Amino acid sequence: MTTASPPATRDWGKLGLIGLISLCWGLNWPAIKILLGYLPPFTLRALAFTAGAVLILAIARLSGNRLRVARSDITPLVLGGLLNVLVFNLFTTYGQLTMATSRAAVITFTMPVWTTLLAIPVLKEKPGPRQWIGLVCGMAGLAVLLGPHGLDQGIGPFLMLGAAVSWALGTVLMKRRPWSTPPMVVTGWQYVLSAVPLVLLAAWHDPVPDFSILPAKAWIALGWHISLSICLAQVLWYKVIRRASAGEATIGTLLIPVIGVTGSLLILGETLTWSLLIALGLIVAAVAAGVLPFPRKPRLQGTG
Repeated sequence: MTTASPPATRDWGKLGLIGLISLCWGLNWPAIKILLGYLPPFTLRALAFTAGAVLILAIARLSGNRLRVARSDITPLVLGGLLNVLVFNLFTTYGQLTMATSRAAVITFTMPVWTTLLAIPVLKEKPGPRQWIGLVCGMAGLAVLLGPHGLDQGIGPFLMLGAAVSWALGTVLMKRRPWSTPPMVVTGWQYVLSAVPLVLLAAWHDPVPDFSILPAKAWIALGWHISLSICLAQVLWYKVIRRASAGEATIGTLLIPVIGVTGSLLILGETLTWSLLIALGLIVAAVAAGVLPFPRKPRLQGTG
C-alpha cells in the first residue's frame, strides 16, 4: 500500500508581505518625484526620517516592545541603517532629480543581483536554478527598459547603481545574524540615526519650507511616503529578511519597479512604449521564477 506525500504549500504570508512592500515602495517613486517639486532634498528626507522614527518607536512602545537595543545588535543596526536608510535614500533622491523616475527605479532594482552575489561569500547561500533564471529574466527586463543609452544621463544612473549596491550590502549584513531586537525597534532607531545628520544638513543648507503652499497632491504624496513607505514597508522588509533567504527576498523586490513604472505612467504622465511592456513582462517572469513555489508531483511512499 502506498500513500502520497503532502504537496508543497505556498507561504502565502511571505508572498503577501512581498506584495504589500512592493505596492508601498513602488508608488513611492512617483510620490517622491512630486515632493521634490516642492521640498528640497535634505528637508524632505529629514522630515520623513524624523516622522518615521517618532511614529515607529511610539507604535513599538505601545505594542509592548522595549525600546532598548540588545548590545549584540548595535553594530549591525548602525551599519544596516547607514546603508539601507541613509545612503540609499540620499542617492535615490539626488539621482531622481537628474533623470526620469521610471529609469531611476529600474536601475536601482539591479539590487537583487548584488545581493545574490554578496550572499554567496557572506551568508554561504547557494542560489538554485530557478533563482538564477529569475535573476537573468529580471536583469534582461531592466536592460530592455534602459535601452542602449541608459547610462548617457550624467551622474544620475551612477547614483542609482550606488543605491542598489548599498541596499544589497545592508540587506546581507542584516540577514547574516540572529536578531534579539524586534524589527520595529530596529527600524525606528535606524531612522533616528539617519535623521540626525539630515536635520543638521537641512538646517544648514536648505531654506525654511513654506508648507502652506503645498497643494493637495503633495500632501497625499507626503502622507504615502511617511506612513506607508517609511514606516510600514521598512518594518515589513526586515520581517521578510528574517523569514526568507536573502536571494529569495530580494527577487521579490523586482515587483517594485513594475509598480513604480506603472505609477509613473498614470500619475506623472510618462510615455508607454513597447520596450516598457516587454521589460515589465520579463520582470514579472523573474518574480514568478524566483519567489513562487512551483507545484511538485506527489511522491509515493511505501507503508510496510
